[in-house]
Amino acid sequence: MTTESDITPSAADRHHPMLKLALELGPLLIFFFANLRGPWLVERFPALSELGGPLFVATALFMAATVISLIVSKVVLRHLPIMPFVSGIVVVIFGSLSIYLQNETFIKMKPTIVNALFGVALLGGLAFGKSLLGYVFNAAFQLDVEGWRKLTIRWGIFFLFLAVLNEVVWRNFSDDFWVAFKVWGTMPITIIFTLAQMPLIMKHTVTPAGEIEN
Repeated sequence: MTTESDITPSAADRHHPMLKLALELGPLLIFFFANLRGPWLVERFPALSELGGPLFVATALFMAATVISLIVSKVVLRHLPIMPFVSGIVVVIFGSLSIYLQNETFIKMKPTIVNALFGVALLGGLAFGKSLLGYVFNAAFQLDVEGWRKLTIRWGIFFLFLAVLNEVVWRNFSDDFWVAFKVWGTMPITIIFTLAQMPLIMKHTVTPAGEIEN
């Protein structure tokens, strides 16, 4: 079985790495601080009280920040990265359900659904001989066939791990702990996991023919 991934990174991705990071991390930080300072926000902006408790206020601001992030990404980077785009759709749908039904379960299950979706898609695609990892990360690097296969397996399993981890956290801990964990727990875990893949990436990185000639 062979795996393919022929996506190449765009010039915008190479030139705006910090902007990409800000666009992906910004909405999460807004979600965290809005939940933390929910009562203060409601006091300053009474209209927010119509949304419900602090978590619902944070969810509404999270949704708005996510949409703005996607718009900026489209305008500045000239494309919508698949991972933030899919996550954004789920945020808007489940966030809206949470606020409308005043049920926190929907927004809490959003990370579970998104991570499970990516995990199943990656491992499922690999079963059909296609590595989808390049699409998920917009091909931040180029690897040989074996490299894509190994990295796809690792990320597929990692996404499923994050899905299970989110379920454990939101079902067993307080709202504040869950929100904080989304930012200060999940992000560091993901960064550590990503850095741990660097030896594999370096070992299997291939140089485009055009760059070799130059």
